Amino acid sequence: MFLARMKEDIDTIMTRDPAARSRLEVVLCYPGLHAMIAYRLSHWCWTHNVRLLARVISATAKVFTGVEIHPGATIGRRVFIDHATGVVIGETAEVGDDVTLYQGVTLGGTSLEKGKRHPTLHDGVIVGSGAAILGPHIIGAGARVGANAVVLGDVPPGVTVVGIPAKAVLRKERNQVEEFCAYGMPTDDEMPDPVARAMDALRDQVQALASRVQDLEGPSSTLPSVEQPQDEAPVLEKIASHGGA
Repeated sequence: MFLARMKEDIDTIMTRDPAARSRLEVVLCYPGLHAMIAYRLSHWCWTHNVRLLARVISATAKVFTGVEIHPGATIGRRVFIDHATGVVIGETAEVGDDVTLYQGVTLGGTSLEKGKRHPTLHDGVIVGSGAAILGPHIIGAGARVGANAVVLGDVPPGVTVVGIPAKAVLRKERNQVEEFCAYGMPTDDEMPDPVARAMDALRDQVQALASRVQDLEGPSSTLPSVEQPQDEAPVLEKIASHGGA
């Protein structure tokens, strides 16, 4: 079973990383694969109550791979940790099948309680580099977390979130063809800028309020306009002439 899972992990890397040229290269050069192998061994020790050895294996793997996975975490099949360095997965984190994590991802806890305090990632989630999901939040199946986002709440299935704190910017349509989004970010121009979208909404609201005020004041009323700054050219010429004198 262990070798079967390892083969499955190698096939996953070959599928999702175009830079992988051979299975031998993946086995020798991919720290994400090494981290998953060490995790499966440490998790077996953890579940069989050999917990000190489990922590030793986990700590040793962190030194060699740059990935810290607590042996008590629950991780599914075909999970790909790309570039690997700086990834942290906490004790009560749950990661489903076909999940992709990039470098610098943190699945962290925000409580000192012993219970569930780390996030749950359902199947097919992609978490971009530097993103942090903090607390026992649920990331729905097929959701995308953009690079450097900070997630402080649940994310519905199929939704793309970006920003600090993370906000939804895209929702996958039901009939939309499933495609892989590197770093959790769509590469086309369909993803709107959330700041620009907020400014557009604010402008539309101001225009609607202005129209409403005009309707209430009557057709002859006009709204006060902002005074335009006076032309500075004559003032500058006068200053220049005095200076020359």
